[in-house]
Amino acid sequence: MIGNFIGVLFDGIAYGSLLFLISVGLSVTMGLMNFVNLAHGAFAMLGGYVSVTLMMRMGFPFLLSLPVAFLASAAVGFVLERTLYRRLYKASHLDQVLFSIGLTFMAVAGATYVFGPQQQPVALPDWLRGQVSVLGLDLGAYRLFMIAVVIAITLALGYLIERTRFGAQIRASVDNQVASAGLGINVNRVFSLTFALGSGLAGLGGGLGIDVLGLDPTFPIKYMVYFLLVVAVGGAGTIKGPLLAALILGVFDVAGKYYVPAVGAFVIYALMVILLLLFPTGLLGRRS
Repeated sequence: MIGNFIGVLFDGIAYGSLLFLISVGLSVTMGLMNFVNLAHGAFAMLGGYVSVTLMMRMGFPFLLSLPVAFLASAAVGFVLERTLYRRLYKASHLDQVLFSIGLTFMAVAGATYVFGPQQQPVALPDWLRGQVSVLGLDLGAYRLFMIAVVIAITLALGYLIERTRFGAQIRASVDNQVASAGLGINVNRVFSLTFALGSGLAGLGGGLGIDVLGLDPTFPIKYMVYFLLVVAVGGAGTIKGPLLAALILGVFDVAGKYYVPAVGAFVIYALMVILLLLFPTGLLGRRS
């Protein structure tokens, strides 16, 4: 029983880490840029399709496909921010929701037309298929790899936001765009790069988590609620909050489906209600 519990806990942490990697970009755009982007999952789907295409059709190694997935999603995010999203920064949240959900449906239709409605096959490298013995426990190598990647990216992202000049420019641009522009900060460029970074992280998560989340054209709709839950429970505009929320939700989601499969899908929603009642602005949300 202890072994099963540890296995469920480990799988939940791996799943939660993946949810965080994809959702952290949404936390940035919602909390820092004040933009409700429900099309965030479409960027994750794009990264997944880029990774699958490179591996299955062009023979790219799995590790090499991940940075390409990041760059492709970041590039598309950059272009869309410059051409479409920027026009709605000062619009109401309802307008932003309607626009981004429409973009999501377009992405679903486009992916269905190009790749078909079926699940995409993926062949992980041999060194990620087996198990690794850690303190006498056999843990999946693929999930260990995911956790390690997310830890590294979380540390790098925290350093970028809190310790670098670019991070200071982001915070300044969000707090007061006029004053930031007066100090010589190119606010439009900062927002474009920030949006591209969030989109790229979503694409990286989509490529990294193909074997866990699966990949088909309904991906953005299927996981939209999960990404929103992570941001809502953790608190938009932070990194630590969504990380903590993603880990909690991931563990409870996996545990619910394992121990109470009849109602497992509803465990995460019940947990969300409880956490939001206790922490209305999120676990580590920014309070006014």
